[in-house]
This record gives sequence, structure tokens and C-alpha cells, in this order.
Amino acid sequence: MKPELFLFLQLGDAVIITDEQHHIRAVNDTYEKITGFSRENIIGVRAGFLRSNLTPPSTYDSMKMTLAQNAPWSGIFTNRTRHHELWHASITITPITMDNKLYYVGIFRNLNQLSDGSYISETRKAKIQNELLRTLAISCEVRDPAIEGHLVRVQQMTEKLARRLMELTPHALSEEYIRHLVNASILHDIGKSGIPESILYKPGGLTSYERVIIEMHPSIGVDILNKMISGLDDDLIHQEFILARNIIQSHHEKWDGTGYPNQLAGDDIPLEAQIVSLVDVYDALTSRRAYKDAWPHDQALDYIQSERGLSFNPLLTDAFATIDWIE
Repeated sequence: MKPELFLFLQLGDAVIITDEQHHIRAVNDTYEKITGFSRENIIGVRAGFLRSNLTPPSTYDSMKMTLAQNAPWSGIFTNRTRHHELWHASITITPITMDNKLYYVGIFRNLNQLSDGSYISETRKAKIQNELLRTLAISCEVRDPAIEGHLVRVQQMTEKLARRLMELTPHALSEEYIRHLVNASILHDIGKSGIPESILYKPGGLTSYERVIIEMHPSIGVDILNKMISGLDDDLIHQEFILARNIIQSHHEKWDGTGYPNQLAGDDIPLEAQIVSLVDVYDALTSRRAYKDAWPHDQALDYIQSERGLSFNPLLTDAFATIDWIE
């Protein structure tokens, strides 16, 4: 191996050098210390011997595709040390050719300085967030066997409308905001778990007393959410809970200030609540309920547009009308 390559071994991060077939040719002291393997035991071994099943296959596919193009690649690996402990590392692998021989220099930045727990990829984190919140929402509304379908549709329509709004108003919404919004939207009606079934599923109209009870569900939902998070001190779903509280509290407010529970108007209503409010109404109209049949799409859309500037933000109403909801 060329002497110039040994200069990389002086870096403070863990360094591994392999040949073109990915057999280990050299490692530095930091690599030995972190992995627990001495260089005498691993020289000549293929570099993948530390693999665990916690690194997504897509990560390895991306690495192979990039390196095949003789380009540097960076990503996150979760490997196992000699003592079977997990080792989380950010790695950059750079192809280097010397004397017509190809080498790969891998530089690992150790992520195990995390105070506790394991590194979670953004993809896996998003899946955990979504499934956890979905389970919470369904468990709060377990009396209604059709509720899961409604919640999933509200999530899907929330994402569609948010993305259309992002197209119409560049930079108004971020990808991170949309992800948190979609996850949080599933909790919008958890307060209905505190409403008697005789009122919640009553055929026909409600009495004034029953209407007062129904209109308590946003406040009940916020109380349930606060109890859910009172024992949590975790960033994993912190942002979702902030948006969820706004959605639960305000998704029955109306643009003209005639909604409930606080008669908020215009942009005093949090944007996330405005978005969920519109798609929730549309799904309610186009779904069969105990007290009504499902409306056809065109009739529901006409109603949504008739409420432009009354129940709904005009910008959102216009954006909603440009989406193909029956594709």
C-alpha cells in the first residue's frame, strides 16, 4: 500500500482503508479502540464484517451505486463492535487511485456521544412518529369501527392540501412542518372520546343542550393530549404535540369568527387547524354517517366553495379546488 495512504490513519476519527474488493488493508488506533478489534485480527477481512441488521438496505444500495461511479459517498451506519455493542457512525468513503490501484478510505465520525439510546434515521423516525400517533388516535376513538379510515383519509388530504399550498406560496411551508402536520392531524378528534355515544352517533339534529356537549370536545381533546405528554420528555414527537394541540383546540374555528370554542377569526386560527378543518369537513360530507348519507364529490366541493371566507381561509379554499380529490 502506498505510504501516502497512511497519512489518513493519523486522523482523530476512526479510519479504515480497503482495496478494490473491500478487503481491509489498514485501520488506525481510533478504529481499534471503538470496534474492539485489533488490526492483526482484521487485516484481509472484508469491511462488512461489522454489519448489523439495523442499517437499512437502502443505505448499502446507495453506497454501492455511488462508489461504482468512483464518487465519494456519505451516510450513517449502525454496526456492532467486538463486544456486540451497537456503534452508530457517520461515514464518508472516498475512492482513491494510486499506481493504477483502487483503494477506499472510510472515515467514521462516532455518534455514540449521544447521551442515551440509539441513532434513528429520519426515515425510521418518521415511521415511528406516525405509527405512535396513529395508535394513540385510534385508541381514543375505539368505539367507532370506521374511524381509522377517516383518520387516514384526513392525514392523506392534509398532506395534499399542504403541498399544494406550498406550491402556491413558495417558502411558506417547510418539508419538516408538513411532516409534523401530517403526523399531528390524526389526533384532531381525540376529544370525542369524552362525548356520550347517544349524542355522538345520534340520528338527526341535536338539541341546544347536546350541541353544547359536542362543542366541548376540542377542550376535552386538549386535556387528553396534555395528560398524554405530561410524563414525556422526548424530542421524538415534541413538535407533533405542539401542532396537535393547535389542531385539536382550533379545528372547529371559522374564518369569520363564528366557530368554537374561542371564536377565533382569520389568521388568529393556527394554519395547521385551518388546513385540517377544511379536509375534515370534506371527508365528513363525502362519508356516510349515522345521521346522513354520503355526498357526491361535486356537491361537497360546491359547499366548500360556498364557505370561502366564511368557514374557510379563501387561499386554502382556492388551493383545495385545484386538487383532484377523486383520482
